[in-house]
Amino acid sequence: MDLSDNTNTLTDPFFIRECHPEEAEALLALWQAAGTSPSVTDTITDIRGAIESSASVLVAEADRHIVGSLIATFDGWRGNMYRIAVHPDYRRRGIGRALVAEGEKRLAKLGVKRITALVEEKYPEAIAFWSDVGYEIEPGIARFFRNP
Repeated sequence: MDLSDNTNTLTDPFFIRECHPEEAEALLALWQAAGTSPSVTDTITDIRGAIESSASVLVAEADRHIVGSLIATFDGWRGNMYRIAVHPDYRRRGIGRALVAEGEKRLAKLGVKRITALVEEKYPEAIAFWSDVGYEIEPGIARFFRNP
């Protein structure tokens, strides 16, 4: 998705909504344009699976383009937010904050008492963002993973 010729201003409207399964390719393109680290689950099939699950796969839409995303999930114990991304041409407009606010609102309706955000340490701007929206780094916690 090339939005570089876009002449938007900071006042251009955007809105937050659920992502639809047929938009999986556009969501993957957003993640690539935003510079998120690729994952083994960055496939059209896996993205559609997330969209069709109980997770809230939220997108920000502006000018009929998906320009932001956030996945908010509840595992029955705590809420999780990850895959926040905003297209570079649309950053610093409040889209990330709006996505987090909507994710928090949806998780609160499910009775969530604690929300964690998955953030890669190699992106200091992402760490600063989550701090700015009121989240704290939890010292002493390490994340382990394995791709079966």
